[in-house]
Amino acid sequence: MTASIGAALRDATQKLRQADIDGARLEARLLLGEVLHVDAAQLIAYPERTLSSMEGARFRQLVEERSQRRPLSHLLGRREFWGLSLQVTKDTLDPRADSETLVEAALSCIGDRARPLRILDLGTGTGCLLLALLSELPRATGVAVDCSRPALAVARANAAALGLLDRAAFICDSWGEGIAERFDLVISNPPYIRSDAIDGLMPEVARYEPRLALDGGADGLAGYRQIAAGMGHLLRADGWLVVEVGAGQSDSAAALFAPAGLCLVRIGHDLAGTDRALVMQWND
Repeated sequence: MTASIGAALRDATQKLRQADIDGARLEARLLLGEVLHVDAAQLIAYPERTLSSMEGARFRQLVEERSQRRPLSHLLGRREFWGLSLQVTKDTLDPRADSETLVEAALSCIGDRARPLRILDLGTGTGCLLLALLSELPRATGVAVDCSRPALAVARANAAALGLLDRAAFICDSWGEGIAERFDLVISNPPYIRSDAIDGLMPEVARYEPRLALDGGADGLAGYRQIAAGMGHLLRADGWLVVEVGAGQSDSAAALFAPAGLCLVRIGHDLAGTDRALVMQWND
């Protein structure tokens, strides 16, 4: 069975709306554009073009998977973050716009962006935080750490695709425990969802994103405890620590770093005004 671009988009949009997908029309266009290797402008310009049977079948398959709430980024295989196109797989957390707040907060700590800074990214996932920073800091180099080897493979591939592989190293480790170096900047988006709350998240997250990247333990704060414990051998005396927090977690998370000797300097807010990035330094 064949259909025109216009008819296929109408049917897909209806199916995605029935599945409670926000932005159903836009997502239908993105999926069809992926199948046809064209942009939205071409889809709009040629609604009468007939899809081949193979194109139609592939498009219907993608729409069906999206209607089952498989993340759009998994179907497209990529997600944009900080203006960078990043590969995304089932082994990585989907980079979110909220996490760009960490990049902004980290850059605000750096006076001279031409300095040869050393950056450590704990729990790197796709590598989005480290790679975004390297794209802005021409002489910086960094280390991306993750306990998931498949996630590290994705991060490495993203660095290669962006031409940043010669400035980044990738280490399979737990929160930098095996690293013997101090860094100018440590940045992290640790798991911070309470274990008992994960199944109640939106289906795209609960069903498809790696639980390892979500589960923050019984109180959602386990990752912060591990990060705090390692700062003594990872953060330079004049260095900065920037970590992401979930809604309502800023006070409890910041309190975990105080016994380690770190003080909260400021909080970065996402576009919704929610506390999202804790910026910390050593106490004088």
